[in-house]
Amino acid sequence: MSIKHHLSDELLVEYAAGHLAEGWSIAVACHLAMCPDCRARLALAEAAGGALIDTIAPVAGPANAWERMRARLDDAPRQVAPPIARKRPAHAVIPEPLRSYVGDIDALKWRNIGTAHQVLIPTGDRETQVRLLRIPAGKPVPEHSHGGRELTLVLTGSFHDEVDHFGPGDIEEADGELTHQPVADRDEDCICLAVTDAPLRFSSRLVRLVQPFLGI
Repeated sequence: MSIKHHLSDELLVEYAAGHLAEGWSIAVACHLAMCPDCRARLALAEAAGGALIDTIAPVAGPANAWERMRARLDDAPRQVAPPIARKRPAHAVIPEPLRSYVGDIDALKWRNIGTAHQVLIPTGDRETQVRLLRIPAGKPVPEHSHGGRELTLVLTGSFHDEVDHFGPGDIEEADGELTHQPVADRDEDCICLAVTDAPLRFSSRLVRLVQPFLGI
């Protein structure tokens, strides 16, 4: 697998600093699981951040800081969630950061949204919406732009748009300046992880009319 579309430096630094919302972090972590080059870049970013922290002079906290923390820990409810049984997918399409959210890809219930199918992925993140998209081989997604940022990570199959061609492990970062129409290649369905922070802006008036019912 040859990956040619990687994480931007901005995203990588935000991830290393722990500043990304959960949805963005899922997409970044999944790309990192598939891309050794970006894992090496992340290690450098984390090392640079550690070196910067070492230059910061320590500041004394309250004298009773430990006692206050211990009291909060003692007051916290002690609940242990039961382990969730997850089936390993028949073929390793979904990297582990995402597999913990969705389980077996063969058991997913895809919802038809016109020319594609989707599965919404619930998170505790109110900033983003996370979904799996399955675009049938040779079929397009309606032309659209974006009201904010969109990250699209190819898990299996491939697609092309006005920007380039994207295969397994490739990630596309889009914003309000990009208008495109992804089209799945003809050899197989394309399954992507897509994360957005605003509704898509479709060029077609008909698609805009049904958009509230499609949840996109």
